[in-house]
Amino acid sequence: MFNFQILRHFSKRQLKSFSLNISQKDAKIMLNIVKHNNMPLIFIKGDCVGGLAELLALDQKGVLDSWLAKHDYDLAVIGGGSGGLAAAKEAARLNKKVVCLDFVKPSTMGTTWGLGGTCVNVGCIPKKLMHQAALLGESIKDAKKFGWTIPEGRITFNWQELIKGVQDHIASLNWGYRVQLRERSVTYVNAYASFTGFHEISAVNKKGKIEKITADRFLIATGLRPRFPDVPGAKECCISSDDLFSLPYNPGKTLCVGASYISLECAGFLNGLGNDVTVMVRSILLRGFDQDLAEKIRKIMLEQGVKFVPAVPVKYERIQEPTDSKPGVVRVYTERILEDGTKETVTDEFNTVLMAIGRDAVTDDLGLDTINVERSKTGKIIGRREQSISCPYVYAIGDVLSGCPELTPVAIQAGRVLMRRIFTGNSELTEYDSIPTTVFTPLEYGCCGLSEEKAIELYGKDNINVYHNKFIPLEYTVPERTEKDHCYCKLVCLKNQQDLVLGYHILAPNAGEITQGFAIAFKFIM
Repeated sequence: MFNFQILRHFSKRQLKSFSLNISQKDAKIMLNIVKHNNMPLIFIKGDCVGGLAELLALDQKGVLDSWLAKHDYDLAVIGGGSGGLAAAKEAARLNKKVVCLDFVKPSTMGTTWGLGGTCVNVGCIPKKLMHQAALLGESIKDAKKFGWTIPEGRITFNWQELIKGVQDHIASLNWGYRVQLRERSVTYVNAYASFTGFHEISAVNKKGKIEKITADRFLIATGLRPRFPDVPGAKECCISSDDLFSLPYNPGKTLCVGASYISLECAGFLNGLGNDVTVMVRSILLRGFDQDLAEKIRKIMLEQGVKFVPAVPVKYERIQEPTDSKPGVVRVYTERILEDGTKETVTDEFNTVLMAIGRDAVTDDLGLDTINVERSKTGKIIGRREQSISCPYVYAIGDVLSGCPELTPVAIQAGRVLMRRIFTGNSELTEYDSIPTTVFTPLEYGCCGLSEEKAIELYGKDNINVYHNKFIPLEYTVPERTEKDHCYCKLVCLKNQQDLVLGYHILAPNAGEITQGFAIAFKFIM
């Protein structure tokens, strides 16, 4: 009945169509791939529309005519970060005509960067390099015990040299991505894209020149940008991680606002590089991570000299402007609740204030309402798998996809797998469960699977076993490091399934490298 109605609808419009009967087993597999509940399913140009009701709704909005028309490209990728680039290159490998649009809106401090997205320019890459710079400082202290002769006097650190080295490396990566796109015949457009029609985008470059581009499919991979609170002076006086890694001067006495991993990572390496650092938090650290480990990280960082202040900034005031070689001064007004419940306002002055309270999806100015793309309250695109639930020819990957882990390797894998699925019919799906991650605090925290809190929430406290152990890394023994009791490992297990491991957590040097092996083990038991 439904098949007949669907075919008749296409026939009325003189559109070529056909139906295919499949077994219940194959139907179950198909429904899982597209994440729909019922058959029959309608596909147009390989994109799953849903059923008859969804088809009629799209036709009523005038989508079908545009969808079936001839377009400039098979795929338009909006966003030149790790996920978008991986998808663009994979689609091109599959002989599709691809355009990749990337444009960086300046930060509140005017910072911009090249092709490659957050991870390469203002995220993972520079963060890990600065983390390594701080670790080298610790290694120099240990070197004497390992037989090295260290010149007498204070060993000095040069911020400008570090920034130059980091930025030179990033520039080489930016250029490498441009070359890769050219070698794969992907058209690169350095312009800001927004939808002006169902299959049309308007690309505006930095000179204001507008180019109209049409495509069969669109992939949104625009990522996230730092959030600033609605507090007087926040945008005028504070920097974000978008600015820190190219800052021309040493930030000096620094306030990191927020309890996120970005805040703690930056606080950790800035302290390790010799700066006076304070972290200001409203409540718990590392929300969503295991709180046992979060508390251990707080204690370690306290011992290393990082200060933690439970307060909320209510105003920022610029006292002295920074120069190219010297930070300025910012006065911070904070509100604290005393033991008797009363509030007091306290002021302090810092050379630099780093805002790290969270990140927002870059979707507000893409014209998504024009093509009826549904978004969550946080602006992320709501999808079935990676396909928009309301606009079948629009897809999203990476941080901008609602419910997706905000991790670069996940976006890269999702981009490649998605391209193979929509262009070749491959049934492989990206797995978003039990993804390993690392917080690059001075002592790294690696984890995979559930936190103890989440495991208890899902299975009940009586059904959970927790095994933990402290250990001393070999490299700590010769220099007789005082923090020997800091390294820690923890397994969260399910009692009634022979202690099936639900979560793995480790606090140790090189925890990120260690965790990868355990992540493979997780895949075998899932």
